[in-house]
Amino acid sequence: MNMIGLAIAMVGAAFAIGFAGAGSSIGIGYAGQAANGVLSEDPEKFGPMLLLVALPGTQGFYGFLVSFLVIMKLGLLGANIAHPSVAQGWQILGACLPIAITGFASGIHQGKVCAAGIGVAAKQPVASMRALIYAALVETYAVLGLVASIFLLQGVKL
Repeated sequence: MNMIGLAIAMVGAAFAIGFAGAGSSIGIGYAGQAANGVLSEDPEKFGPMLLLVALPGTQGFYGFLVSFLVIMKLGLLGANIAHPSVAQGWQILGACLPIAITGFASGIHQGKVCAAGIGVAAKQPVASMRALIYAALVETYAVLGLVASIFLLQGVKL
């Protein structure tokens, strides 16, 4: 029974959720700090700020989804655990890297864009949706990383 391939694949799943989640956490931190500064002056602006603070959190969900797909592919939630070869383990780890990398980078940068958008929304509330659109543009690359990881995982045959 080959446990090395399984361990490598599990590291890939951990990278997907770990890096994408870390990027989301950092991004939400940037946006949350900016929003708290606005709320200290005007608590009524909580609603528009909430969307801009929450948006960088999506990358963590994308990483979780890829991690869950790996767990399902490996059968870790059932009785029939797969035992991939070392090469298959590396393939799975490699398939997890697009969302790990794009999720980490875009989560951080989306948080920075959201923090700037919060500054805009604080001074010009009618422009808050425009700021949200700029932040959503950063999301595109996390979505591309998610799709690439899903496609690559589908190509790994156990």
